Amino acid sequence: MKYLLLGYTPAAAWDAATAGVPSEEALAAFATYQKLEQELIASGELVGSEGLGHPAVSTTVHRDGDEVVATDGPFAELKEVLASFAVIDVTGKERAVEIAARIVEALGEPIEIRPIMGADFGA
Repeated sequence: MKYLLLGYTPAAAWDAATAGVPSEEALAAFATYQKLEQELIASGELVGSEGLGHPAVSTTVHRDGDEVVATDGPFAELKEVLASFAVIDVTGKERAVEIAARIVEALGEPIEIRPIMGADFGA
């Protein structure tokens, strides 16, 4: 079963001006996460994982009446922003929760788990 793990960070804590310059604390947390990532690669459970760019440089495409328009920045004002994602392929939800818990321990931020609706969805 595949799951999408969504990593969120508080919007107020993510300053666009310093987004490209990680703190020592952030680098230490990421090093811990990278060790977990290597374990998941070795076990065959990690499909892929990526960090995302700052919301200030995003583009949102949405419908405005009869038109589809692209605007700079996120579509909604949020207290938290999507900062990263990982796709895992595991035996079930319990294992996905175990992995997400380890990411939360490493990074200190919430992880949302969503099943991916593939051929094995609902199995």
